[in-house]
Amino acid sequence: MNILLNILLLVVGFVALIKGADFFVDGAASLARKLKIPSLIVGLTIVAMGTSAPEMAVSVSSSIKGSNALAISNVIGSNIFNMMVVLGVCAAIAPIAVNKDVIKRDFPVNIAAVVLFMVFLLVSNGITRLFGFILFAGLIAYIIFSIRAAKSNPTEDEPPADFSPLKCALFIIGGAAGIVIGGDLVVDNAQAIALAAGMSETLVGLTICAVGTSLPELVTSITATKKGENDMAVGNVVGSNLFNVLGIIGISGLISPIELGANAHDSLVDSVILTVFTVICFVFSLTGLKITRIQGILLVFLYVAYMAFAILRNYGFVAI
Repeated sequence: MNILLNILLLVVGFVALIKGADFFVDGAASLARKLKIPSLIVGLTIVAMGTSAPEMAVSVSSSIKGSNALAISNVIGSNIFNMMVVLGVCAAIAPIAVNKDVIKRDFPVNIAAVVLFMVFLLVSNGITRLFGFILFAGLIAYIIFSIRAAKSNPTEDEPPADFSPLKCALFIIGGAAGIVIGGDLVVDNAQAIALAAGMSETLVGLTICAVGTSLPELVTSITATKKGENDMAVGNVVGSNLFNVLGIIGISGLISPIELGANAHDSLVDSVILTVFTVICFVFSLTGLKITRIQGILLVFLYVAYMAFAILRNYGFVAI
């Protein structure tokens, strides 16, 4: 009976995280427009961070509670899911065009961030405060660079209707509360389920938490692809993954240094796999500036194979 309650509370936690992030982004973006902050900056900061809020809530909460393997594996699992499943499924529906700026700027920066993250894990078996600061500083530098690049190529977008000041406040406060409460529910109940099922924190982060926190990106991308607006899919995934590595791991490490201990080896292996998958997606993007249907199906197949490996590793059937 307890495990059923844990599953129910886990689902409630995911709903609170996802809806909380939606409310927070809407309220914060509307407030920013009232304060005359350019929509460009809102998009590159508030909205981008808001879409990564579920992953951040889970990882930061895990780090504070000492569940360090969960904090790391949640980000790795989310990034792998975004790269292989979100892009793979969208490409299988319709070939995904890749913007040249994403290939020249965002993809190389993403690969560099993942490699840096992998090196930090290798050096310290976790993320120290210094390494967290370096990652977060890298995110700030990327945001500044992106804002300058976007200003040099401005686009005219019709801003959505603004909320009243009271509605802004309610959305921001309510959204933030949903993110915090949802994060706690997810972490606590994911740990309980893991213990009952003999799953490690690493496997929970790579599967339950990663998929749950990445569902908004999957649903949004599939919907956009069906409407024929699939050219932004790669950029959105690459941007989200960059925020996850630099922002979430950086902030988590700054708040509470992440020490993996016995889980360091598995996390390092997973970070290597993430790097390889990121490079594969980059190479696919270079072929005709698009990801084809066959390549999309291959990405999903590789994800299924990786999940099988992670599960078998958890129960001692394979070891690397």
